[in-house]
Amino acid sequence: MSTHTNLRVPLLLLLVSFAFLVLPGVAFAAQPPVDLGTTESFAILAGSTITNTGSTIISGDAGGNVGLYPGTAFPGQASVTLSGEVHLADAVAQVAKDDLVTAYNDAAGRTPVTTIPTELGGQTLTPGVYDSASGTFQITGTLTLDAQGDPDAVFVFQTASTLITASNSTVNLLNEARYCRIFWKVGSSATLGTGSHFVGHLFALTSIAAQTGATVQGQLLARNGAVTLDTNTITNGLCATVATSTTTTLDGTTSTTLDGGPTTTTPGGTSTTLDGGPTTTTPGGTSTTLGGATSTTLGGATSTTLGGGTTTTSLSGGTTTTGATTTTTAPSDTTTTTAPGRGQFPFTGLPLANVFLAGAALVLTGVAGRWVFSQKLPR
Repeated sequence: MSTHTNLRVPLLLLLVSFAFLVLPGVAFAAQPPVDLGTTESFAILAGSTITNTGSTIISGDAGGNVGLYPGTAFPGQASVTLSGEVHLADAVAQVAKDDLVTAYNDAAGRTPVTTIPTELGGQTLTPGVYDSASGTFQITGTLTLDAQGDPDAVFVFQTASTLITASNSTVNLLNEARYCRIFWKVGSSATLGTGSHFVGHLFALTSIAAQTGATVQGQLLARNGAVTLDTNTITNGLCATVATSTTTTLDGTTSTTLDGGPTTTTPGGTSTTLDGGPTTTTPGGTSTTLGGATSTTLGGATSTTLGGGTTTTSLSGGTTTTGATTTTTAPSDTTTTTAPGRGQFPFTGLPLANVFLAGAALVLTGVAGRWVFSQKLPR
């Protein structure tokens, strides 16, 4: 066997080991949202003109601004009710236009791309980047976007030319999907049909026409051409980092999460999470979490975590407050609290897959080393 042949096998095994360790992170990397820059505060942005017919309402906590650059004409402006400002060919509109170009190019360059049919109506899609073989998209009926419980899930749609939504069509959001994580890059022009409901940030290279009565939860942003409005309602709302949710179970118990992880409440208890990890309250107890994970069980025990720690109080009569590591002993029971990051296996997003792949890589590396060693033994 030649020297080249001797080296090929272990080298191949080492490369396979490397692929096992690296590729999972690449394959499962989540899409980040497109950076909107200063365009975030604009519900409408166009290049040549903005034309309005009828009574149109433009609003939103993220910004109800209307911008035009380099054009200056906004016929029908008097019939528009808006919560923001109008910027016609000024410095603010110019900067927003530059940021729109950046956002458009970002959306256009997203990968990996899944090619799906042109007709989106009747489909239920999960997070990802999509295009069509025809280079166009249309929506007839209902398109459902399912975030699968992830409020930060991102959807990106790419067309080489047009996007057309039929009359009375709608985009339906399911399982914590949010409009502010949906992006449409249109290679020419978009038309939103009469009475249709559209969701997401719409970037068109040329123009956008919202026909009579069409409603939009998001933005209409045209790089070079016009935006045409006709008795529309456009709402450009805020996109909070973490969603707020309230759950009521069984006998009227209410659980509210103001900022952070999941909260579960069972009969007779009340749980409030102000900032951070999961909180669980079982019958008769009250739990408040300011910055960690808290669990309270059975009757009368109260547990409060001020920051960073996980606190558990068992049975009755005990009260524990902690900011680090605490051990509390109630009658006949022992409770242990451990600060995060100490003796805990880190969560990687794919724990079982990572452990398996790392183990496979180590085995392959060991086989390669043993093979090399065996070649050095006298025959």
